[in-house]
Formats: sequence, C-alpha cells, structure tokens
Amino acid sequence: MNNLFTYTGSSSFTEFLNVHAPDLLPARAQAPAARVSDEIPHATTIVAATCAGGVVMAGDRRATSGNIISQRDIEKVFRTDDYSCMGIAGTASTGIEMARLYRVELEHYEKTEGRSLSTEGKANRLATMIRGNLPMAMQGLVVVPLFAAYDPATDAGRIFGYDVGGGPYEQRNYHAIGSGSIFARGSLKKLYREDASPEDTVKVCLNALYDAADDDSATGGPDVTRKIWPVIAVITADGFRRMPDAEVAELVQSMLDLRMTDPDGPTAPLR
Repeated sequence: MNNLFTYTGSSSFTEFLNVHAPDLLPARAQAPAARVSDEIPHATTIVAATCAGGVVMAGDRRATSGNIISQRDIEKVFRTDDYSCMGIAGTASTGIEMARLYRVELEHYEKTEGRSLSTEGKANRLATMIRGNLPMAMQGLVVVPLFAAYDPATDAGRIFGYDVGGGPYEQRNYHAIGSGSIFARGSLKKLYREDASPEDTVKVCLNALYDAADDDSATGGPDVTRKIWPVIAVITADGFRRMPDAEVAELVQSMLDLRMTDPDGPTAPLR
C-alpha cells in the first residue's frame, strides 16, 4: 500500500485534497455563467439558539430558483460530528458539498490526531473552507453557513456566523442566516429566553421560522398537506440529536393551533 495515503503528513483532509485531487474541492469547480447560476437552487433560512446545556438549530425545507420553488423538502441542517452541526444558506449544491467535506475534515483530524478539535478549532476550520470558496462566491455561487456546537469545556452551546470571506463571528444567544433571517431574528429577539430548556428553545426556533416564512416568500413554512416539517437538531452533552418528524409534527400542530387565534404568534411580556 502506498504510504502516501496511509500517512498524509497533515491533519487537514482539505489540504490533502488540495495537493492530490484539487478538482474535488468545491472552489475548483468551474462556475456557470451568471444566467445559469441564477437558476441554481438556493437554500434559505436557518436559525440557531443556545439553551440550557446546549444549542438548537432549525432550518426550513424550501429551495428556490429565482421566483420558482425548486424543491420543497431540501435538507439544510447537517450533523458534522457528535457535538456540532452546520446549516447552509446560499447556493444549495455547493453548500451541501461543503457540509459533506467539512464532516470528513473533522473525522480525518480526529483519526490522525487521536482527539477532536476544540470548538474554536472547528469554527476556524470551517472558516478556512469558506475562504477557499471565495472565487466561486465572486461568480455568484455564494455559501454562508451557520455553525453550532456543544462545548464540553464550558458545558454550553455556542454559535458562529460567517461572512463570504470566511470570517468567523461568535454570536451571543441566537442567530439566523438566509433570506428570511431579518424576520427570524426579530422573532428570536422577542421570544428567546436565556437558559431556557431545549424543549422551549425548539418552540422558539419553530416560531422564528414560521415568522420568517410569513414575510419572506423564499422561506417555506411547515407543509401540513405534504407532511414536510422543519429540520431541528438539538446538541447537548448527550451529543447530536435530530428530532424525528413525528415529534416535530406534534410541536408544529400545537403552534398552528395557537396561530389560528393569534396569527402573529406569541408576544414577549413587557418588564
């Protein structure tokens, strides 16, 4: 067996690909013409909020190509290791490819170094991958992820947002990305409670996605007729857990029942 592939000399799988198979990196793919890139499906709204002992991330399921709904049940929230996940907004195909590569990146580091990266290390590794996609972003294939993780060093959830150049910015309490993010953040600002239980924080995130869908046509609300529900991930000391659709469906139905009498949703009490 070739020793080159049994010991790569680096704990970064992305660096290994850059040397031996650069064509497999998202940034090396040839960008389509501008008119074509406008027709490529785009992922939209992702929200994340910290809770007691962890963090919650949720994403809607709609992808759009201009004013057309290109997919109603796209996955936008991805497990990246046992204690972290990322959500994608922007060019869907590039974002999905980046999420898969990032997961391998973390697994490769753990296998070669015999330990996991710190939470800051994970956030910085993702920043490097986003920065590597900058040439594609300049041609219209923009991907801006949201990263969330449980940090065992602090026994708390942490959230990192990014810009197109890859700059990682830690967000306090909650954050949202995508076309409906401005409406989702307004909802989160109203409903978020520090150190709330994971269950209550999930309800806050669901309401934030609903409010985003209410005002942003590119964000999809829960599709009751097709039984398409938001993707919700909860990360605590017990690890990553994606909530089953049946569980999400019950929470969505409870929210919709309340919205029947109060379409604008719950309000925050004045203090």
